[in-house]
Amino acid sequence: MKNKKLWPAGLNYDHILDQSIQIKDMLRDLMNNVLSGIILVMVVVLAAMGLRSSILVGLAIPGSFLASLMVLNAIGFTLNIVVLFSLILVVGMLVDGAIVITELAQRRQKQGLSSKQAFKYAACRMAWPVIAGTLTTLVVFMPLMFWPGVIGQFMKYLPATVLVCLTASLFMALIFIPVLGSVTGSKNLQPKDQSSEYDLPEGKFNQSYRSVLAVALKNPLGTLLITLTLITCTVVAYTKFGKGTEFFPDIEPEMVLLNVHARGELSVDDKDRLLRQVEAEISGIVGYKSIYSISYNQNINKDIVAVIQYQLAEWNSRKTATELLSEMNQATADIAGIIIETRKAEGGPSSGKPFELKVSGIHGKQIFEAVAVIRETMNQEGGFTGVEDNRPLPGIEWRILVDRTEAARYGANVAVVGEAVKMITNGIKLSDYRPETADDEVDIRLRFPKDKRNLDQLMQMQLLTDSGLVPLNNFVKLQPGPKTGEINRTDSRRLITIQAEVEEDVLVNDKVKAMQLRLAEISFDQQIRIEFKGEDEQQKETGEFLLKAFSIAIFLMFLILVTQFNNLYQAFLVLSAIVFSTAGVLLGMRITAQPFGIVMGGVGVIALAGIVVNNNIVLIDCYNDLRRQGFSPHDAALYTGSIRLRPVLLTAITTVLGLMPMVLAMNIDFLNRSISFGAPSTQWWTQLSSTIAGGLSFATLLTLFLTPCLLVIGERQWLSVFKKKKPRVSDLHNNSELSKVA
Repeated sequence: MKNKKLWPAGLNYDHILDQSIQIKDMLRDLMNNVLSGIILVMVVVLAAMGLRSSILVGLAIPGSFLASLMVLNAIGFTLNIVVLFSLILVVGMLVDGAIVITELAQRRQKQGLSSKQAFKYAACRMAWPVIAGTLTTLVVFMPLMFWPGVIGQFMKYLPATVLVCLTASLFMALIFIPVLGSVTGSKNLQPKDQSSEYDLPEGKFNQSYRSVLAVALKNPLGTLLITLTLITCTVVAYTKFGKGTEFFPDIEPEMVLLNVHARGELSVDDKDRLLRQVEAEISGIVGYKSIYSISYNQNINKDIVAVIQYQLAEWNSRKTATELLSEMNQATADIAGIIIETRKAEGGPSSGKPFELKVSGIHGKQIFEAVAVIRETMNQEGGFTGVEDNRPLPGIEWRILVDRTEAARYGANVAVVGEAVKMITNGIKLSDYRPETADDEVDIRLRFPKDKRNLDQLMQMQLLTDSGLVPLNNFVKLQPGPKTGEINRTDSRRLITIQAEVEEDVLVNDKVKAMQLRLAEISFDQQIRIEFKGEDEQQKETGEFLLKAFSIAIFLMFLILVTQFNNLYQAFLVLSAIVFSTAGVLLGMRITAQPFGIVMGGVGVIALAGIVVNNNIVLIDCYNDLRRQGFSPHDAALYTGSIRLRPVLLTAITTVLGLMPMVLAMNIDFLNRSISFGAPSTQWWTQLSSTIAGGLSFATLLTLFLTPCLLVIGERQWLSVFKKKKPRVSDLHNNSELSKVA
């Protein structure tokens, strides 16, 4: 039986359980975040590169978006929340290649080359570094396309969108922007005396950076040791003071559920009465759009007699779901005979209660005893809510035992006994008909009046036999017995499932670890097996897949880097940035007081691996070119850091700023001119964005200082064995500025 109630009167019934409004709001928020990211990126590019160059760089964003949306539409993808976040994720990355090429062309124009010559030179000179940087990012996302299970179906849109967008940005950076820049560029720049690509940039900031880098290069091993110490301290601090791990981020729901538990052989009217009492208590709580109630006529294993779906109002016009659930618990605490279990509606790809234990064995008695011990242990541990299991509920069921020998002596038809039972219970179906106001057919049943439907009436019934009317109790007996309910088996073993929610601000992973330790101290019967399922099982499966995907991505990146540099040491040096960036990830999680998410944080680390190597590729490419021109390792490293400082900072800052609206859970509504924080649409992606932003910020600082030092260390070891040391270029060419810094 379903009992639907709408509170209060006057609501628009068309919107009951209508998720289209929430979906539209979420899509609008994400579109605003995409626009916010684009504006932040363009402000930085405009401030650093000027109007003309910033327009060229900025064209990479709409051009890549347009091409990617056309491709995604062709392969059947919808514009869902994952696709929109993927566009936010790549906003800053789309301009990386364009920044590198446009920045070099801009410098060459200042040295006297025409627009056509400058952009042609920049596109040809930086083609392989840009291609290698883009490919390393692409191969990181490729394994995620094969993510299995429900989580994979949910997340598959992210790698697909990123792959298409970055591929489009590569064509924009190497073909469209150089062609457009050569046509629209200025032609009246006055040439300087110098004509080399590797002239040291001017400016106090760059000079200050060179001074600090020169100090680091004097003792590269000490710089490496300080960095390793800092990373170690960060990891230890997060291990000790971090917020732990979780499977999927906790999202502010659009709906909460109330399960009404009651014991006993309750009639439909009794269940409806209890449901109305609960509705009357919670209908006075402010913060909802509608209430939808369902009372169950039959529920074999569970004692849930009704479920109330409480659709919440807009997130920014009400209290949080946790506060509302607390008020509901207080309002319904005085209702006798029931227990109210409150739950948030599940968000994301997970299903069921997060904590789940499977207890199996051969004999039911030992299994029930083990489940009772586990339930008691969970109560002692604390932190669990809504604990339930599927053991048969306490109760009595009446079994009808027919003495067939005695029935045959009376000439009674045993099949008639079943008809007599139907008359007492559900009735005998005579026919059916369809009312004019209904879509479904209605059964016409014949049964005894309500006051006659009892066991005494059943035993007093008389059956018509060959010997006349014979009382049913002459050959039928009633025997009470415990309720059986359903019996679940796995691998020929009886199975009982324990499920539970966890309290607010308590991580499921922490409760799983605590229960594993406590259950290990208990001696169960040898036949009993205990397995942790639910979120713990999903977490392990997801972690294993992400680890495999990460390993495959690292291997593919290594192949690309060896092909690019033809140097194993430099390939490992680039990959070392991935290891160093993890310290930034943990630091970002600690600053924002977030737990590390297996799904979102894991994807963030993999995505970060493909992003952080780009700056190293640009630096090492410049360093190798300087070495081929005869620069010493020290000077080549110093020149490299100074020359590539601006493009490295720009590519990193644009990527981080593109993610900042999601990191801060900020939504800027440009049409309504409002700013809000904490919208559910941003809560989905805060972990992933924080992972990338924190790791990239930390890795960029290390790239600018540690990478030149590691290059010098590698060269020194190589030269001491195989080569004689070459004189410094500063000694040969007497570059006064470089000599002063060095």
